[in-house]
Amino acid sequence: MRTTTPLIKYYKALRNAFAITALGFATKANAQQLAFPGAEGFGRFATGGRGGEVYHVTNLNDTGYGSFRDAVSKPNRTIVFDVTGVIKIVDKIKAAPKITIAGQTAPGQGIVVYGNGVSFADSSIIRYMRFRGSINMPRGACTVVADDCKDVIFDHVSIAWGRWDNLHIKNSNNITLQYCLIGESIDPQRFGALFENPTNVTVHHSLWIDNSSRNPKAKAGIEYINNVIYNWGTNGFVGGHSGADHTQDIVNNYFIAGPNSGKAYMGMFSATDKVFHKGNYVDMNKDGKLNGRLLVDSDFVQKGVTLLKAPTYMPVVSIDNAADAYKKVVESAGASLQRDAVDARIIGYLKSLGKAGQIFKTEADAGGQPELPVVEKLVDSNNDGIPDKWDAKFQANNANGEGYTRLEKYLNAIIKLK
Repeated sequence: MRTTTPLIKYYKALRNAFAITALGFATKANAQQLAFPGAEGFGRFATGGRGGEVYHVTNLNDTGYGSFRDAVSKPNRTIVFDVTGVIKIVDKIKAAPKITIAGQTAPGQGIVVYGNGVSFADSSIIRYMRFRGSINMPRGACTVVADDCKDVIFDHVSIAWGRWDNLHIKNSNNITLQYCLIGESIDPQRFGALFENPTNVTVHHSLWIDNSSRNPKAKAGIEYINNVIYNWGTNGFVGGHSGADHTQDIVNNYFIAGPNSGKAYMGMFSATDKVFHKGNYVDMNKDGKLNGRLLVDSDFVQKGVTLLKAPTYMPVVSIDNAADAYKKVVESAGASLQRDAVDARIIGYLKSLGKAGQIFKTEADAGGQPELPVVEKLVDSNNDGIPDKWDAKFQANNANGEGYTRLEKYLNAIIKLK
């Protein structure tokens, strides 16, 4: 595990100091199955649709059999994709609980759900998907919503073009966002994300880009580790600034100013925000080089926070230093098996390190949503979700005590197989 040496020592020391707590945590972790190998953070035990029905998305229609909307309408499903392209939706989609959305199964550049929002429920696994809203949504609409739910993990998901916020999470528990891209929110607010009183939220190795503010707004219990925040407008990371207590562990992130960035790489905290910080950097000079400075206590104190000497959470995340986290985010944040033109453009802004990027009013101003190249799907004769060419390789269930079904083994391996 690549991690920063001082942080290794720091967290080991804390675990030794609280040995009983750590032992209890470890025992619980060993008794539960990870959502998939590499799942980290508080949402890492999401079950998804494990052991349930396999549903094939066979078309790009908004409704009807074989559509994405129909696929997510019932629980206990693993959803695979026989098509690549843009699914244009008119009305919001409300997904059922206990589903796995395996965007990595789509051929070519994958899937975009475009035009309105999608909300998720308990025990969901969402991987390698793109969700993009539209200026045609209602004024207060968000692109992705995970309210009043628990045990959800978003892995390599791109979220953009929300009108109020790109992402909204309220009163939820045990949520992970890892290697996600949250960017280009549009009018009227152009905000990244609002977290309203969720607890046990992990956000790591994700890119927050071209949002005017709220990257995120953290009225939450959150560990915020190894993220990159680029080209914020009025504010980067925003505190809870309310009468309620909120805890934010902010570790090894990189704040990088872009063409639209003001001075407030973070702000809007109050004394009820209990912040632990370590290893964060800010680069304000927009010179095309990654050469920021380390944030110190005074950077936070002047924002009005209450500083903690120890983290609130014991992270279950592979922690990198901020510069290495930047490299990983460039390489793989978002639906990155094959980046489509929109995500590739956005990553290009980030790689300019201050020279490029823009906070847009509409998705049309950003260039709109292009179609994706058509690619032929692999044949799956028995409709078990595993293409014929891979059936023999993934035969037995629960081999070697791994705890995954044969379909899950294929889904976990497909990233390397591609």
